[in-house]
Amino acid sequence: MTLHGTAQYDGTTLPRNTTSGVGNIHEARTALGSRLRELRAAAGLTGQQLAEALGWPPSKVSKLENGRQTPSDDDIRGWTRVTGSDQTDALLASLHTLEVQHAEWQRVLRTGLRPRQNQLAELDQKTRFFRVFEATVIPGLLQTAGYAQARFMEGARSLDVPNDVHEAVQGRIRRQEILYRPDKRFHFVLTEAALRLRLCAPDIMLGQLDRLVSFASLPNVKLGIIGFETQYVRSPWHGFWLYDNDRVLVETFSAELNLAQPQEIELYGKAFEQLAAVASYGRAARAIITRVIDDVAPEVPEDGS
Repeated sequence: MTLHGTAQYDGTTLPRNTTSGVGNIHEARTALGSRLRELRAAAGLTGQQLAEALGWPPSKVSKLENGRQTPSDDDIRGWTRVTGSDQTDALLASLHTLEVQHAEWQRVLRTGLRPRQNQLAELDQKTRFFRVFEATVIPGLLQTAGYAQARFMEGARSLDVPNDVHEAVQGRIRRQEILYRPDKRFHFVLTEAALRLRLCAPDIMLGQLDRLVSFASLPNVKLGIIGFETQYVRSPWHGFWLYDNDRVLVETFSAELNLAQPQEIELYGKAFEQLAAVASYGRAARAIITRVIDDVAPEVPEDGS
C-alpha cells in the first residue's frame, strides 16, 4: 500500500523472514500468548472451560495462546476477568505495543483512508530526511491525483473499508507540499518496473511519469531509477520508507510494519545504500523515464478517451 505512498494501498509484498521485524513481531505475539496461557493454567482452567466461559469456540483459545491470532482489547479483558487476574493493564500495554509494530489495515483504516493520510502528514512534519525505495509503485509523495485515486480505489475495494477515496486523494496531494520545504531532504529510488506496471489507465500513467520528471528537478529531491539492465547487489524484495534514523515502515497486503529497533534501522539503511548505489540519476534517470513514456504513449487514444 504505499500507505505512505494506502494509506496508500500500494500493495507491496513482504516475503517471509526477509526482515528481523517479522521475527520480532512474531516473538511478541507468542510471548503475549504464553502469558495468557500461564494465567489460564494458574486459574486451573482448561482451554475448553475458558472458551465456554467466554462464549468462544475452543480453537480461539488455542490460537491466542500459540500466537496465531492477535487478541483484541475485549479479549484481554474477558480473559483476565474469567481467570481472576490483575494483569489487565500490563497485558493491554503489551498488546498495544504489538499493534503499533504490526498495524493491520483493517484496524488502521476502519474509519476510512483519509485519517491515515492525516497520521502520515504528522510523521512527515517530524522527519527531516526521507529515504524511500519502491519496487512496484510510485511513492505517495510523488503521485498525481489520478494515480493516487487508482491506488486508493484498489485499497478500498480489497480491504472493504469506508470509501472516502476523494478525501484521501486530497490528503495525499496536500502532503506533497512538504516537498517544497527547504529544511526537508528526500531521496527516492524506484525500479523501472514501478514505472511500467499497469496500475492505472495509460493516460494517467503518462501524467504520472511527467510529474516524476518535474519533482526530480526540485533542489531537495533526489530521484534514482534502477533500469531493467542493472545488476543488483541487493535484491529488491519489497518497498520501504526510512524516516530519519528513527523508523522504518514496510507495507504488506494485510498490515503495516513499524520497525524501530536500532539493528533493523541499520539493516534497512544499508539496504537503501546498496539499492541507491546502482540507480541512475539526473540525465540517465530521465532517459529511462522518457523510454517508458515512449512505450506508454501509443496506448493512449488520440482523442484522449
